Amino acid sequence: MPSKIPTPPFRKLRGYAIDPSLSISLSTRQVNDLVYKVKWEELELRANDKKDEQTPVDNRNDEDELQGSYPVGEYLEIVDYDPASSLFYEPINLDDPHLLAQDGYAPSVSNPQFHQQMVYAVIMTTIKNFEQALGRKILWAENIRDTGEFIEGTTRKKYVFEFVQRLRVYPHALRQANAFYDPLKKALLFGYFSATPVNAQLQLPGATVFTCLSHDIIAHETTHAILDGIHRRYTRATHPDTRAFHEAFADIVALFQHFSFPEVLRHQIAMTRGDLKRQNLLGQLAQQFGQAIGGYGSLRDAIGDFDDAGNWTPNFPDPADYANEMECHKRGAILVGAVFDAFLNIYQARAQKLLRIATGGTGILPAGDIHPDLVDEMANTAARTASDVLRTCIRALDYCPPMDLTYGDYLRALITADFDMMAEDLQGYRVAFVEAFQKRGISAAGIKSMAVEDLMYPLYPSKLNEKEETELGNFLRDLKNNVGYLTDREELYKKTNELMHGKEGLLSRIEAKFISGADEDLFSELTGLLFPGDRTETEKEGLEWGYLTKETASFVVGNVSLANRVTPDGIIVNHIIITLIQKRGVRFMGDVKDATVDEDGYFVPDDPKSKPWGDKHIIFGGGCTLVFDLDSLRLRYAIKKDIDDKDRMIRQFQFEKGFLDQDSGTYFASKTMNALAGPFAFMHSHSAENGDRHGH
Repeated sequence: MPSKIPTPPFRKLRGYAIDPSLSISLSTRQVNDLVYKVKWEELELRANDKKDEQTPVDNRNDEDELQGSYPVGEYLEIVDYDPASSLFYEPINLDDPHLLAQDGYAPSVSNPQFHQQMVYAVIMTTIKNFEQALGRKILWAENIRDTGEFIEGTTRKKYVFEFVQRLRVYPHALRQANAFYDPLKKALLFGYFSATPVNAQLQLPGATVFTCLSHDIIAHETTHAILDGIHRRYTRATHPDTRAFHEAFADIVALFQHFSFPEVLRHQIAMTRGDLKRQNLLGQLAQQFGQAIGGYGSLRDAIGDFDDAGNWTPNFPDPADYANEMECHKRGAILVGAVFDAFLNIYQARAQKLLRIATGGTGILPAGDIHPDLVDEMANTAARTASDVLRTCIRALDYCPPMDLTYGDYLRALITADFDMMAEDLQGYRVAFVEAFQKRGISAAGIKSMAVEDLMYPLYPSKLNEKEETELGNFLRDLKNNVGYLTDREELYKKTNELMHGKEGLLSRIEAKFISGADEDLFSELTGLLFPGDRTETEKEGLEWGYLTKETASFVVGNVSLANRVTPDGIIVNHIIITLIQKRGVRFMGDVKDATVDEDGYFVPDDPKSKPWGDKHIIFGGGCTLVFDLDSLRLRYAIKKDIDDKDRMIRQFQFEKGFLDQDSGTYFASKTMNALAGPFAFMHSHSAENGDRHGH
């Protein structure tokens, strides 16, 4: 009897490395078509025989029904409905033996089934990179549903929090020059439009441009969705850096995924003679889109830009930009430039060794093409360096505070995340990050030195007594034993929530064991939260009392995540990351410019009895990220944003009132979108304050 054929490790799918524009250029056509290796999963074609409540059509008749089916996997469902044409495109069957035999459909601008294949391949590649870096499965942001009821004995609305199994992907959702992640629908929506290039030499005027065929746009929007699942409060703008970080981080992921495409990488190394500080495709994002809307090059470039005459010039860091630039995409470019600059400096230092070997010690290449073997070695060096930087950038998310993130916070997270993976900075990664950020005027609040050791979060000196450490250790062991080996994402979500919010869950244990007597001050110092005492004192400070907690100021457990990672030295690192959040209502006195906190005017958010008057108030958040070492069962880092930080209150108030003149927008620069705002600007500013069991 023949043995059972094993499940293949990968599904191979053809696609574009960058976007379709490179396939009609003689110099790049051979390197733009590649084969994505996507982790194998069982797929199904699911019949769509009911009303599609998530369809992105504002003017759609509710009685209409979408007929057809769509491909469904563990993380995604691809619904290829085109509202502008009222057309449901035939779904791709990736398990068709003919497609399996030829690695899917050949790249094609005109084939909707290939469009579905392209988004699936890039999204799953992006998910893989996150899971490898984080050491766990990613979960989409949960769905929050208003029940229309009130919690018994309170004036607080009752909301239901639901696990989101799959992100919905609409390859042809909009007839617009736009693409975005919708955090309410938990969906990615891609548009298509007619090109209007500055001249016909760059692109055919009137040609249809599909954003779902751009690796960069797909990876960018996928990153928005993943980041929303990790840090949901980052969609709320409380500082000029918060929205800018969302945009910048999505660009960083898309950029560094370029370096995982061997043919493109070798081509660009050869073209630049190994000098990646020269103009090249690897540092550019959304080239076809940028030209289609009237630019000379890509939509964004990490190392340079085109002037009005179409001439490319390199960028030079200017500290004044961080102090003055408030538009979120331009401000985001500052962070992208810092990270990419750090990468380039590390790569150039490594490549110099190869150049010295190839040139007999001079380091100066002769005229002409460089040797193919040198191209291969330099490409391998660039790929390894880019992979290291991308993993560090993603892992740093676990060392960030749960809200109100600044670039300085992220720099500290980068340094700390890198230290936890490699205690000795042999390649100078941490120094390269600090140098690149400092050149752009980015520093960390409260840190007087830009020395690496000062920027790194200090290891937390345990102040817990033996009994408290035993209680905490028991919970960590329970968490590991109950969810550490789960592979089903829904089961992982449900079991983790049970351990967080159940009768014997983390919330109850903290309230019972740590917020009592002498331990109250210790816990406040550790977390940055406030616990004033009884209900009267608590509400006087603008804090909720007894919601989720029982007899204390309310706070909530945000995320609880296990991270199992392997260091470059082969050491397995087991961490548990826990976020705790609290919120309060804050009123202000005086003009916005000279505002001061009204310390007698705090109010309880969401309580009609404490409804604020006028417009001189904000909902303010505080909390912390706790990183525990699962092997030693000790707290490693406590990264906090104090709920009683008056300076931060004033800064947020001034920012929300427009004192800093921050310009929000869609994923694409507002000047290119003209009057088209798109829903993404609203979505980024949306905050389900009333329905947030995790704070705000």
